[in-house]
Amino acid sequence: MNLIWFSGRKARALQFNLAHPAALAILGALVLGILGTAFALGVQLGERAGKTLKQTHAATAFNGALDDEKREIQELRAKLQDRVDAMALRLGAINAHILRLNALGKRLTDMAKIDNREFNFDAEPATGGPEGEGEGVSAQIPDLTAMLDSTERRVELRDTQLGVLENIILARKLNEEIHPEGRPVHQGFISSYFGQRQDPFTGEEAIHKGVDFAGNLGDEVVAVAAGVVTWAGARAGYGKLIEISHGNGFTTRYAHNQRSLVSVGDTVTRGEPIALMGSSGRSTGPHVHFEVLRNGRQVDPLTFIGR
Repeated sequence: MNLIWFSGRKARALQFNLAHPAALAILGALVLGILGTAFALGVQLGERAGKTLKQTHAATAFNGALDDEKREIQELRAKLQDRVDAMALRLGAINAHILRLNALGKRLTDMAKIDNREFNFDAEPATGGPEGEGEGVSAQIPDLTAMLDSTERRVELRDTQLGVLENIILARKLNEEIHPEGRPVHQGFISSYFGQRQDPFTGEEAIHKGVDFAGNLGDEVVAVAAGVVTWAGARAGYGKLIEISHGNGFTTRYAHNQRSLVSVGDTVTRGEPIALMGSSGRSTGPHVHFEVLRNGRQVDPLTFIGR
């Protein structure tokens, strides 16, 4: 196969034999060059398209992450606002509680007749100290957490003051309740006093260590103070005996009972029935032999009955 090329300027014709090996080599090289160039261009275009696609995906992911962060920030802001509102409500409730504690403290102080300078619920306790070195810290926006801590400390202080005040009042009331006072019977008369007397059985001089209250068989015998029963049973000379410990070194005894109404370990209050009057033991008739012991020694019960 021949390829003829005509040149108009030179009026010549050029003839190429395509079947010639050199022509075939040139043609093959030309085709390979075109294909190689097309392949290289395709590779470059593919790489550019891949980069563009990756950049598009990266931008989409970044925008999504940015939206997620915006939503998280909004949620955190809403939660923070809710917490601030809750703390503000809590602070208001604590302040109201402090006002109630102060009012209660004032009333209790007046009732107990305690010096209000010792339990002053109108003012904070006095504080002070040397001025710190260096420049002072400028005032800042109030910190709700610090305000809550300060308010809770005030509540703790009021609770402590009220606790001490309560203990003082309870101690006074307890001392009044456990102090022997009054008669061990609702009705009856004193048939024998404390001190020297003639023994009703021997007629000899003897020391009577209590006071006898005569009455009717079965009359109620009552405790003259609050305490704990430490004896409830028979004892030589006393017959059926009830013994009550009141604390502070005081003990009372109720002897010659017909029947006991309490047992050892029972807690009794002032005026509570503890036995029925009888004539058990060394007795000449229905009565209750009443003793008051202070630190283990009998004392004249009239001192307490008269109160």
